[in-house]
Amino acid sequence: MKLTKYAHACVALEKDGVTVVLDPGTLTPGAAEAVGAAAAVLVTHEHFDHFDADLLTAALADRPDLLVFGPAAVADRLGRHGGRVTAVAAGDTFTVGGLRVAVRGERHALIHPDIPCVDNVGYLVDDAVFHPGDAYFVPREPVETLLLPTSGPWTKLGEAADYVRAVRPSRLIQIHELMLSELGQRSTATLLGEDGLTGTPVTLLAAGESLTV
Repeated sequence: MKLTKYAHACVALEKDGVTVVLDPGTLTPGAAEAVGAAAAVLVTHEHFDHFDADLLTAALADRPDLLVFGPAAVADRLGRHGGRVTAVAAGDTFTVGGLRVAVRGERHALIHPDIPCVDNVGYLVDDAVFHPGDAYFVPREPVETLLLPTSGPWTKLGEAADYVRAVRPSRLIQIHELMLSELGQRSTATLLGEDGLTGTPVTLLAAGESLTV
């Protein structure tokens, strides 16, 4: 698969001419471009930095072939659009073109006891790439490439290191980075990376950069 990184939590995965886009939120300047090229959009949870309801509502109206998958709160916000919006939960599986998608995880990571935890699902795409959304959920399947959130009000570097050790991926790709400066991103990659706490290489991609996974 070809992986293209967009700002913050948004990533596109393309295989055999079919593209799925994960978490095109309001903090991603290229979200409309990414959605415009996608056969399907996968949303992990309802928070604005992962889910742009206005963008997806307009895209669904303009494109009768577009599919959207997300937790029930996301599906309820968008409406069903003739069955093209599907509510998913942990344990579900589906395909988009030749891409196989397994849904894993249930809840957003705790920010503070006073802030409710919303539903949050992760997506394992083609048994290779796992996007956890805002959670440190460990899939039961082997994960080759883990998209690792590195900033946010719920993240903690020690917990992130333990999460990577539990998942044991071959490669880490940074996502959810907008709350870190450039220095902060490099420092985090050093601490969590191959010569740091996890022994796993961390790739930092700028928005628009791609690689093969």
